[in-house]
Amino acid sequence: MSVDGEVRRLRTEADEPGWEVDPDDEWGVAVIATVGRQLRLRREAVGMRAGEFGKAVGYGEDLVYKIESGQRIPRPEYLDKADEALGADGLIAAMKEDVAKVRYPKKVRDLAQMEARAVEIGVYEHSNIPGLLQTPDHTRALLESWLPAYAPDDLERRVAARVARQAIYERCPAPALSFVLEEPTLRRKVGGTMVQRQQGERLLEVGQLSNVSLQVMPMDSAPHPGMSGRIELLKFEDGTAVGRSDGAFNGRPVTDLRQLRVLELRYGTIRAQALPPGESLALIEQLLGET
Repeated sequence: MSVDGEVRRLRTEADEPGWEVDPDDEWGVAVIATVGRQLRLRREAVGMRAGEFGKAVGYGEDLVYKIESGQRIPRPEYLDKADEALGADGLIAAMKEDVAKVRYPKKVRDLAQMEARAVEIGVYEHSNIPGLLQTPDHTRALLESWLPAYAPDDLERRVAARVARQAIYERCPAPALSFVLEEPTLRRKVGGTMVQRQQGERLLEVGQLSNVSLQVMPMDSAPHPGMSGRIELLKFEDGTAVGRSDGAFNGRPVTDLRQLRVLELRYGTIRAQALPPGESLALIEQLLGET
């Protein structure tokens, strides 16, 4: 196939690293298998061979077969082009939402589902700004510093997954959210001055919400129970809860009441030692003035 007289190179598997299906993600495997089956059935229904269809959407025949067999996650633009080539009137393009969720790492998706059910969430973070508070550019800058480096597509997938969790702020009724941040995380120039400034402005914006308590642990504070790592507590409407701490129970999520009490005691002590919300927002505003 040619475009403006030039031969168009068809995309192959090598052009799309990181779009494989995680075999341990049962829900993701089922979604991609269903999408692939629907694509194959529609292609066959209109009498198109895989190679002919591939040329129409700009993909090699081998990659078409792998997508249809559920071995590869189709890109959003693939689904758009397939919808047009097969005359599906938007039915194929409508699959993009579920396919996009499969691209999110399973543990992030599981966390987002729990956060979406929680009526109360408490987070202490000792080395980073919590994901629920991060701007996209801050998240991207953090992930770009990791080694080994993420492939560009994988990095953007992880940024999108973290940002998607912030839909929690749009819930009604709103959950009660509390955060405790260490002062050094506010001073660290993640992504440079502009990204740091935008992140500070985001913290002030969220910290003024009526359902949010945002506190800062000052650098001159005494030792506290959170120095061994982050703590996260989620409570649900039915009275159950789940918690996790880097410094307790081998970092595993816990639901046992006795273990939860330990995490609640530690988190409560941390909140008591941190600056009150009003003073915390004033400190963030002061740091913004220094950037």
